[in-house]
Amino acid sequence: MEQARLLQEPGRAINLEQANRHGQQLYLANMRFHRPKTPRLKPQGHRARRSPSGFRPVVWRQLPLFEMDPDPNLVRERALVADSDLIRYCKDIVRDHAGRHGWSKRQRNDVIRSLRLLQVLQDTPGAKINATDVLQLPRYDGNINSTLDVLAAADLLIDDRPSYVERYFGDKTARLPEPMKAQLEVWLEVMLKGSNHPPRQRSRDPHTARIHILGIAPILEAWADAGHQSLAEITPEQIHAAPPTSGAKRNFAEYGLRSLFRVLKARKLIFTNPTCGMPATPVNTTVPLPLDTEAVRQALNSPDPAIALAVALVAFHALTRKQLCKLKLIDIVDKRLTLDGRDIPLADPVVVRLRAWLDHRARTWPGSINPYLFVSRRSAPRLVTVGKQFPWRNTSLKPQALREDRILQEIHATGGDIRRICDLFGLTIQAAMRYALTLSHPDLERPPASVSQTQDQK
Repeated sequence: MEQARLLQEPGRAINLEQANRHGQQLYLANMRFHRPKTPRLKPQGHRARRSPSGFRPVVWRQLPLFEMDPDPNLVRERALVADSDLIRYCKDIVRDHAGRHGWSKRQRNDVIRSLRLLQVLQDTPGAKINATDVLQLPRYDGNINSTLDVLAAADLLIDDRPSYVERYFGDKTARLPEPMKAQLEVWLEVMLKGSNHPPRQRSRDPHTARIHILGIAPILEAWADAGHQSLAEITPEQIHAAPPTSGAKRNFAEYGLRSLFRVLKARKLIFTNPTCGMPATPVNTTVPLPLDTEAVRQALNSPDPAIALAVALVAFHALTRKQLCKLKLIDIVDKRLTLDGRDIPLADPVVVRLRAWLDHRARTWPGSINPYLFVSRRSAPRLVTVGKQFPWRNTSLKPQALREDRILQEIHATGGDIRRICDLFGLTIQAAMRYALTLSHPDLERPPASVSQTQDQK
């Protein structure tokens, strides 16, 4: 029938016998033949059209028949004339979102163009958009972060992005056999999500899971190269011989192997736990060392106000990198910082650099409503924190070393008053003892010049 319709002459009835004389053209069942239509440009009155207030995404999904990478040039060409109820609905969201967050006209237009690209790339027109599809937009000169924010505000985003731990896990287990990889995936799921059925287990911090993967990945690859297909084949002798001889990597490997085989034994994926009875190697404690005072002084007087303020907060008040990133504007009132239940009066050099940074922020991003103290070019138009390397990537100092230097100076200035150190910096007794032990260290009998001597460098 479809062959006859294809060969039908205008004004004549369908002739099945004539159409099938020289063979038949097969078609997929229950599909109609459509001639391609030439896309028309948007009418001049399109700007006056309002977005449909009652727009709802479709709940069904069209699965692709073939996996094929689209032509970037063709996608860009079709995006110029793309239009749908979803795009018209999102235009109002983009305008309101841009007005609240102080977006520029260029950034607003980039998001609208990215939405048009997503419509062209969609397998199911009118459906919610996967975040993994948005991540492909740079191939077509599209925008990622701002587009994700708009789709989330419009409740049209399906966040299917793997976490950084899952990506790290995938990279480290790509070469392993499938049975071993499947066992590791069960362990990772329990680590990240926990378990509600016996034996119950709370979810662990993703950083803890990453440390475990770092420690056991070389061991698993060595077992796979030796011909092992499953972790059920591993013996206690192999467990004892697998970790490195010393160092932090040995501790990472021991803790990772214990966690891995304990979960597998609880899920009955192995017969016995080969890590039972494995002795724990004591963790090697490091001695905190002072920094060069001249390097700290140069960073405090940096022409970049973000660097100067970050270094001052760590050098005078020993804040951590995580605390700096999550510090909000409302946490500082009348020269006092409220942090983790502690009320910290800011030092005068910190106040001077704080004023300089706030003036710079107001001039550079006057329309930003980001609630955090530190903002960057990427985070200012959004409501997220800055990256972990901001602004330390432009300095030779590390925040952890600078924090240790500040606590070390204080422990020497107070003669080893552990209680004061705990109250001042929020440390535990065990953490404070690490600094108190340096009082009798032969290399630290003469402490270097205190960072407090740089208070005159304003």
